[in-house]
Amino acid sequence: MSTSQYSRCERGQLNTLSYRVFIKNAATNEFVSPFHDIPLFADKQNNVFNAVIEIPRWSNAKMEINKKEKLNPIAQDVKNNKLRFVNNVNNYHGYIWNYGALPQTWEDPNKKDETTGCNGDNDPLDVCEIGSRIHQRGSVIQVKVLGTLGLIDEGEADWKIIAIDVNDPLAAKLNDINDVENHCPGLLEATRDWFRIYKVPTGKPFNSFAADGKFFDREFALKTIHHDHESWSNLVHGGYDAEPEKKKGISLVNTTLAETNALRVSADEATKAVEETPAHVDQPAFVDPLPIDTVHFVKL
Repeated sequence: MSTSQYSRCERGQLNTLSYRVFIKNAATNEFVSPFHDIPLFADKQNNVFNAVIEIPRWSNAKMEINKKEKLNPIAQDVKNNKLRFVNNVNNYHGYIWNYGALPQTWEDPNKKDETTGCNGDNDPLDVCEIGSRIHQRGSVIQVKVLGTLGLIDEGEADWKIIAIDVNDPLAAKLNDINDVENHCPGLLEATRDWFRIYKVPTGKPFNSFAADGKFFDREFALKTIHHDHESWSNLVHGGYDAEPEKKKGISLVNTTLAETNALRVSADEATKAVEETPAHVDQPAFVDPLPIDTVHFVKL
């Protein structure tokens, strides 16, 4: 499988509110939105998907595609004007997979998910990439889908797609969720445990799951992806134009979607938007204390 045609452009300073990662299409040398412009399908016939990596394995900074900003750069999540980090729990160091999102998907917060019984969380569909390589923040990789876990996070449906980089040495051996347990014993249990407890050190309750934490198979995961791709298409192609409040403040600015001409910007306008953000500073800002300095033990 060919390497990604996308490159990453850091702006601002890591560990500050200014930090951003913009995505550029290297083939056209134009900035794009990782939410709207990057195609969901890398190879539709063979169900190979693009995945945008927001958080490299073993890191703690809670990064995500910023839905409200122009071009939707990756930025660190903020709560009460403070940067968010996940704690180390039960000897897990930060995130235990490369964590990211599937572009051109949206968990619609206006509609109830049939399996979880909850409305969507207003985000692109999350993906846990379980391969052996640690990917950089802002990488766009091609993945094979293996299954999914139905997390219920603070009352919202928050599906986690389990996938592997198609170029990973294990990719040929993993074709469905049962193969993960056979070739990566303990990883699925660790994944469920992590999602159950990772917010407990901050005072939050245990998270719950659809079907008591069952991992659904590849077929179910593919249906979930297609459903959320349709939800995204409805969002950007005018499905909520008569009810703009249901768009939840999402920026639909893009550089490629012909169907959304009112929100499409030129390459020059996109470059200007990036250059208006602070220039990149190589040295991360010092933050003390960081939650990554301690380990929290939570009884399951």
